[in-house]
Amino acid sequence: MGPHPAVAAIRLAVRRVLHDVLTDLTDLPDSRTRSGAAPGAGSRTAAGTPPLVLVACSGGADSMALASALAFEAPKLGIRAGGITVDHGLQVGSDLRAAEVVTRMTALRLDPVESVAVRVGRDGGPEAAARDARYGALDEAADRLGAAAVLLGHTRDDQAETVLLGLARGSGIRSLSGMAEVSGGPGRSHRYRRPFLQIDRQTARKACMVQSLPVWDDPHNIDPAYTRSRLRHEGLPALEKALGKGVVEALARTAQLSRDDADALDAWAAEAETGVRDADGRLECAKLYALPPAVRRRVLRRAVVAAGSPAGSLFARHIEEVDRLITGWRGQGAINLPGRVEAQRQGGRLVIRQG
Repeated sequence: MGPHPAVAAIRLAVRRVLHDVLTDLTDLPDSRTRSGAAPGAGSRTAAGTPPLVLVACSGGADSMALASALAFEAPKLGIRAGGITVDHGLQVGSDLRAAEVVTRMTALRLDPVESVAVRVGRDGGPEAAARDARYGALDEAADRLGAAAVLLGHTRDDQAETVLLGLARGSGIRSLSGMAEVSGGPGRSHRYRRPFLQIDRQTARKACMVQSLPVWDDPHNIDPAYTRSRLRHEGLPALEKALGKGVVEALARTAQLSRDDADALDAWAAEAETGVRDADGRLECAKLYALPPAVRRRVLRRAVVAAGSPAGSLFARHIEEVDRLITGWRGQGAINLPGRVEAQRQGGRLVIRQG
């Protein structure tokens, strides 16, 4: 008799991702990993040491299900499996909770296993600040340990919430594309893997229950002070009541379709950018005007970010203001943008620089 269907589903999802990791490592032109691993980590893999894959585990049902599936599947593929839990220090006793998660991951025979404490700032609000601190800690651990990949337990329900949050911000198609199955920063574009984006939250919880895995329910997940919590417990249920079941699945499909479209437009914009600059590299307003609006705004956004504006603080309304210097020119002055960047039209050229 095989495993419970929920357990089989999560194991299959993880197995597929681990195969992808091995394929990526095999396809590399040299011994370095795409994860941006510390010097020497890739060469150790090339010399015969099995590659290391880490799971980011909070102790909740999603990440515990992921940790158990990784522990089961990795040895069969010759992969070392380890775990990292991040102590955000936002609740009393968070250090003890992190220690419990370390114990649980160790019981699954993950190795290495670490708890990393972080200091959460205030930039962007509490949720964004905690996320930035968490990814910073995961990046540091992955670099230090030479990990080929870090698995994250985001589910289809998380994806649906992310799409709705992007829709509420009105930030365009990229914000509707949700979370990518594979992502990472510069030099580590394939570091983070999300095996559960096609699996619902209840399946992960059921997998923990049938395996008798203890889980921790973060009180922040039901705290109405947090936007995502309100959306999870009030917004999505209201949508399902009004529109019927299937809203989560539809939103997840929207994310994938939007991502495909956004990727194509981004590639078009990257190619078009070289053709709208003069010999000195300045943006020519007439050539920008001739571009389709979706492509032109992407070119403008790329230029603003390159000038020093933080991508996370740059919203659609900012780019719309810059775009009006091209499409609605009436002699207006410079546009002030995040990061002390300003955009100004001068003699048929668009000048974007830090003030």
